Amino acid sequence: MVFKRRDKLTPIRWVAQWVWPKGGWSRAVRYMRLRLNRLPGTPDRISRGIFAGVFTAFTPMFGLHFIVAGILAKLIRGNVLAALLATFAGNPLTYVPIAVISLKTGYFLLGTETGPLHERSFVGKFYDAGHDLLHNFYALFSHEVANWDALARFGHEVFFPYLIGGVLLGSVAGLAAYFLSLPMITAYQHRRRGRLKAKLEELRRKAAGLKSHHKS
Repeated sequence: MVFKRRDKLTPIRWVAQWVWPKGGWSRAVRYMRLRLNRLPGTPDRISRGIFAGVFTAFTPMFGLHFIVAGILAKLIRGNVLAALLATFAGNPLTYVPIAVISLKTGYFLLGTETGPLHERSFVGKFYDAGHDLLHNFYALFSHEVANWDALARFGHEVFFPYLIGGVLLGSVAGLAAYFLSLPMITAYQHRRRGRLKAKLEELRRKAAGLKSHHKS
């Protein structure tokens, strides 16, 4: 296979590269920007895809960002691959500030003065919700009684405020990404077409020169 890795990543190495990519985050950002610029399609469609990806990165749909970004890109007629690449806006360096700001925004919009996290930490509520999911799955095949308290508390105190704040902030960030990327991609495509045109002209001149040489 062409894209198969010669050296398979162990789980530890995979996690390490996810947290800190090979070459550092600045190189990863430059690579993503280059990939986005080189995508086929009009600048508007690519920028719409970027909006979808950045917007999705602000939502609490962890594990489903690719699916959500792809569906949203389809709905707004954006480039799906650009949307998938733009979910890179959510990464180990940005997840925590995105979550904190989205939650605080959600609490503010919902009229909650302070997030109801004093009884249990943010991470603790994630853990409790996951524990409920596993317990309830096990209860389907045993005599255990399903318990939805932690999941309900997580949805009310974390997921819903995060979603409300994330939709607002994601819309703002997505629109900013759209209006910033549109002129840059347009300029890149114009430069690229200019370079291709210049190469074609050079090839034509060489071909014309070879023909005249053979005639002489």
